[in-house]
Amino acid sequence: MTDVRRRPVSASLMSMLAAAVLSAGVLVGPMAQAAQAECQGVNLLDTMPEAERRALIAATDAVPYPRGHLWRATRGDSVVHLVGTYHLDDPRHDETMARITPLLEAAETILVEAGPLEQAAMTAELARDPSLMVITEGPTLREALSDEEWTLLASAMRERGMPPFMVSKMRPWYVSMLLALPACDLSSLAGGKGGLDGMVIDFAQSQDKPIVALESHKTIFRIFEGMGLEEQLGMIRSSLAMEPFAADYAVTLADAYFDGESRLIWELTRQKTLALPGQDPAQVEADFARMEQVLMTDRNRAWIPVIEGAAAKGPAVAAFGALHLPGETGVLRLMEEAGFTLERLPM
Repeated sequence: MTDVRRRPVSASLMSMLAAAVLSAGVLVGPMAQAAQAECQGVNLLDTMPEAERRALIAATDAVPYPRGHLWRATRGDSVVHLVGTYHLDDPRHDETMARITPLLEAAETILVEAGPLEQAAMTAELARDPSLMVITEGPTLREALSDEEWTLLASAMRERGMPPFMVSKMRPWYVSMLLALPACDLSSLAGGKGGLDGMVIDFAQSQDKPIVALESHKTIFRIFEGMGLEEQLGMIRSSLAMEPFAADYAVTLADAYFDGESRLIWELTRQKTLALPGQDPAQVEADFARMEQVLMTDRNRAWIPVIEGAAAKGPAVAAFGALHLPGETGVLRLMEEAGFTLERLPM
């Protein structure tokens, strides 16, 4: 019998992608027609042994700015409010929007990871070049995976409302992104508002506020273009091993976000990855470092000049995935290094 957990490096990558979908602005909606459902999982933190909880908190506290999703950054006359977002729909966003609406109203510019122009450009580019997400040469997923692996994948994707014949022709990195979320969360992506990010964009459009994108719509393709086929297939295999716990994981991540625990999401992902059978701790740490570099650090550094430019023109609000805020190379530390004074505000 095939062991779908046999690739420790891929388990690390897949676990981190689950967090990255929530935090790093990766667009996973264009082809998903997910079944409508609600996540009925259990918060893993509520059942965690006390020693594991203490270790998780210690790891979270070891980085700069580990908590808080609303910050004011000031440098001279430049003022920008930084809002950490959650990319999936949740009724708790209404309270957040009520809190930040006065800031949005006062802003000259509103910055988001990808605005309407970038979303339209993504759609247009996919229409021009389907090979960006569809396999046009080489083996299909049905051919590349073992019979057992394909059976598990087909079942998982049917639960997400996607027929296996379509999935077989998708690029493996894209399938792994879909698997990073349970079916109940994909329903939010398929027909929802786009999480807090989408609500901020809707508000800006309703008020005719300038919307500035922090990055190009091509970012997602650049992230994965350096990964080979086997590495991408390994991400699928590892995700399938975690499939039975997907709803619990999704509920835990959402609750952590609304508790203001930005970095805890990342550290929980690391902890759960290390707990999977067959993991090499050194390899897990190396994989986390690699993915933090490409999913967070590189993008964070590219965003700072964009944020500075907007803030120089008047009050600004920058709303982006919450996991971009904390850490040695998080947006908050980079803003501090750029000479901004930071103040955490109550959400």
